[in-house]
Amino acid sequence: MTATPAPADSEPARGPRAWLRALAVYREPPVVRMLFLGFSAGLPLLLVFGTLSFWLREAGIDRTTIGFVSWVALAYAFKWAWAPLVDRLPLPGLTRLLGRRRSWLLASQVAVAAGLVGMALTDPALHLRPLVILALLTAFASATQDIALDAYRIESAPVHKQAALAAAYQTGYRLAMIWAGAGALAIAARFDPSEAQYHFGPWTIAYLVMAASMAVGIVATVLAPEPAGPVPPLPREGTALQRLAAWLHGAVVSPFADFVRRYRWHAVLLLALIGCYRISDVVMGVMANPFYRDMGFSKDEVAAVSKVYGVVMTLAGAFVGGVLSLRFGVLRTLFAGAVLSAATNLLFAWLAVRGHDLAFLIFAVSADNLSAGIASSAFVAYLSGLTNVAYSATQYALFSSIMLLLPKYIAGWSGWAVDSFGYVSFFVGTAMLGVPVLLLVWLAARAAGPQRPSNR
Repeated sequence: MTATPAPADSEPARGPRAWLRALAVYREPPVVRMLFLGFSAGLPLLLVFGTLSFWLREAGIDRTTIGFVSWVALAYAFKWAWAPLVDRLPLPGLTRLLGRRRSWLLASQVAVAAGLVGMALTDPALHLRPLVILALLTAFASATQDIALDAYRIESAPVHKQAALAAAYQTGYRLAMIWAGAGALAIAARFDPSEAQYHFGPWTIAYLVMAASMAVGIVATVLAPEPAGPVPPLPREGTALQRLAAWLHGAVVSPFADFVRRYRWHAVLLLALIGCYRISDVVMGVMANPFYRDMGFSKDEVAAVSKVYGVVMTLAGAFVGGVLSLRFGVLRTLFAGAVLSAATNLLFAWLAVRGHDLAFLIFAVSADNLSAGIASSAFVAYLSGLTNVAYSATQYALFSSIMLLLPKYIAGWSGWAVDSFGYVSFFVGTAMLGVPVLLLVWLAARAAGPQRPSNR
């Protein structure tokens, strides 16, 4: 029997048609929805870290104390510890009404808004410890939102569309960072009667506006559909202790055992790649602002180029990364992102030789942030593809925590490296840190071989 030729429409589109089809993914409801949810996820970070540090310094808090306060952001690095609860534990009443993922999303978003309101009403000049406690609770709620949102995103679309969802998520996230950084400072400045003295009122207004901005994510969560992910049943047989042990095994042990069982010895390779992929960017980024200052760039120049224009370039990179991942595959885009992220650090070494050169700063920041956006978009899509939807919240939280632990630790030595060897050698060294990552991506691509059975 002769096989019937496939209709022309079933053939893969080529040329401009293929690119238009790839771009059309950004109009799909799950992708658009992720833009608003990404905004909700990105809003709290600077409000408990960078913007808060500015506020504390203006309130007369010493730099050493501000450094210790920055540890509240470590909540994001240890979110894997309570991710099993978010993955499996239903919230009384709320889960039945909204579903497993949206109930945790809504609860964490409301908690973030409440924490920001509490911070807005607490003057650090008079009540520093309560403010730090509120910041810690806000960071905890924000990290919980990240856990639930990562699981929601993974379960909302198949693997081949995860890059587009990641790009939309990053777009919303970066826009929120502009609003929580430059926006909060602008609001505080607008209501400040005099910059010569500290006034608590302007910061109250700024943080209340930020708390109200969480409504973007809250409304998106309420209107969003619950993803059709598998709902694990609660143990019903045995004593209360046996049911608790069975639940803990399913919530805590099973997600990690599932990852090792699916990937066997390749799990070590994958964890090594996850732990090292962003090392070049993270280590370099810690010294970026001190470098700008030492090169003689003004605060206005740094704010305009790095904090606003640079974020726009990151958004463009995330968009490009999503399209490239759909067009050429995640692993190829992952490799390209690793090459670009490491290579662009050399531009800062060149800038260190040139000194105060605003045009070259714009060029270096453009290239660096565009590369970071491409790499991040592909990396998020890659991590999403590694998870099993039965344990998506726990496994993704583990991956995203591993992604930061080693780079953050090494980044702590970046100031010593600059003092010992200078900026040029430091930036060249951070570029060299990206070379082993290329080998890990190549090995991961070889280990993947034929596509594994989907867990979706």
